[in-house]
Amino acid sequence: MNASTPPPRSRLWRALAFIPNAVYKGGGLGGAARRAMQIFRQSGVRGVARSVRVLLRGDGPPLMADASRPDRFQYREWLKRHESPLTPQARQDLEAQASRWPRKPAFALTMTAADSSLQALERAVASVRGQVYPHWRLTLVVPASLSTQARAWLDSQASVDGRIDVAELQSPVGASADWLAFCDARDALAPDALWRAAEAAVRNPDVALIYTDEDRIADDGQRSAPYFKPDWNIDLLRSQDYVSRLAFFSASLVGELGGLDASFGEEAASYDLALRCAEQLAPERIVHIPKVLYHRHVASADNVHAMDPAEYAPEGGERALQAHLARSGIAATAERGAHGFRVRYALPSELPLVSLFIPTRNGLKLVRQCIESILEKTLYPRYEIILVDNGSDDPEALRYFEEIAARSGVRVLRDDSPFNYSALNNGAAAIAKGDVFGLINNDIEVISPDWLGELVSIALQPGVGAAGARLWYPEMTLQHAGVVLGYRGGVADHAHRRLGRDDPGYFGRAALMQGFSAVTAACLVVRRALYEQVGGLDEVHLKVAYNDVDFCLRLREAGYRNVWTPYAELFHHESATRPSDLSEAQIERFLGEERYMKNRWGDLLFNDPAYNPNLSLEIEDFSYAWPPRAARLPSTTTSA
Repeated sequence: MNASTPPPRSRLWRALAFIPNAVYKGGGLGGAARRAMQIFRQSGVRGVARSVRVLLRGDGPPLMADASRPDRFQYREWLKRHESPLTPQARQDLEAQASRWPRKPAFALTMTAADSSLQALERAVASVRGQVYPHWRLTLVVPASLSTQARAWLDSQASVDGRIDVAELQSPVGASADWLAFCDARDALAPDALWRAAEAAVRNPDVALIYTDEDRIADDGQRSAPYFKPDWNIDLLRSQDYVSRLAFFSASLVGELGGLDASFGEEAASYDLALRCAEQLAPERIVHIPKVLYHRHVASADNVHAMDPAEYAPEGGERALQAHLARSGIAATAERGAHGFRVRYALPSELPLVSLFIPTRNGLKLVRQCIESILEKTLYPRYEIILVDNGSDDPEALRYFEEIAARSGVRVLRDDSPFNYSALNNGAAAIAKGDVFGLINNDIEVISPDWLGELVSIALQPGVGAAGARLWYPEMTLQHAGVVLGYRGGVADHAHRRLGRDDPGYFGRAALMQGFSAVTAACLVVRRALYEQVGGLDEVHLKVAYNDVDFCLRLREAGYRNVWTPYAELFHHESATRPSDLSEAQIERFLGEERYMKNRWGDLLFNDPAYNPNLSLEIEDFSYAWPPRAARLPSTTTSA
């Protein structure tokens, strides 16, 4: 036993001392029980056990963080534990580091003061004047309707700090600025926001767009509802403006693009600018700082339990998105939905043939339901079904396979080899006629008739690798909304598992098209050329588990992005095909495949770019990480 591991008695006493306080903060025993049941439903006994281990470490109590309680209490505790106060010494340390930088980037901030109260203006301006990093200018754009008192106060600030200007019209891009940011004067910046952005710019000389995480701040200063964002995700940006608050744009690039386009409206102008920048930049020129450096104003922390879609889908945003699609040469239409924007990609006039692979062994009820639902409901007209019969011996199943083999567009491939999911799909690919492949589990059932057209339209887009669907358990809780790497110390699992039908998920992410590192092969569509380019599924090292994750990561490694869409919906009767127990050989095989994935993909499994290091890998509901996997940094605010 090493020194870092407390002996059983000391660990027990730590747990006993911690539990009463944790239970209290988690909403009592009832709250703890509700949270434990939630973890059990989503992650089973192993998930509860891992949460208990976290509790014993004392890092933070996911088991006690009752999801039914208002978010502000959980977040307040999280801030207390995992955000260090920005002390005078910490400020001095940051200033000393900046003094050694080879260059000092200059920032020009524009804050629009429409509908801002004097209290909000005071907080916003104070947050800029209190920046650790001093190389900035602030322009406050004020409407003629601003109160005389507020205007007089702003003028007084300009008179005492020469870096502040007050104007009734937005100024053109200043020649002296290296970076531009556009904010609402009701909001506030973290005191180290500009320092963090400057550091990112100095460390990455080619970067041209920097964005940060954000949360909400109430009139009483209480913070809540953090949006811990993914790294660069163009498909999510086409679904919501997750970038602009807080974003820093290269002044030279903005100048080349002609500045903000006011024709889209005040709220959507920054979104339009982010889209135009994205068209010019390779992903490596865009940096995400996974730290809350911006605080959106809200009257009360009680008002932010659910996301307001308007904040991330501003009026005029669909016009900006449509213009972006046109400039990018993408045949698609932009629409406003309930939780953000939707891009409907157009199918080509000559539809490609899609080959759907369905491996099965017996399982007549499920596979018949799967095939008949495809044949009866699918609107996309050009597809073939290749049923891969892996040694079925049920007479009724064999009769059904013989029957459907006589139908037009359906073939049955017999393979009596030991079960190897990867090999079965690769075998189907070898005889497929289509230019597009669809990998389908035998326990899938179609819900939305346009499911295949939606997936094909995405998979055909330049730069897209695999396209994945939204899958539901039969009781209409969410089974698949994208794959997140590293869950529960393993390889990967599904985001938002068991989420309710009417719940859009974390900041709408269970209801918006977006990129993920991987999508499940229970329903996956990919171009034939890409399937062959990366060598199909790995039938040597990953015969059963994680072959779809590995396949998607190899697509990503080859420069393609994997996209999940909520607009292709199917049932996944997963529990009906999952064995209730596993043999020792099966367990050993699974562990071997897990080891292979960890050796092959290494740190990527715990640094998923489509997730965030401040979000939990213990449970799939986008809870906070206790502790975060990011380095502990000075606080983004002087009070929690």
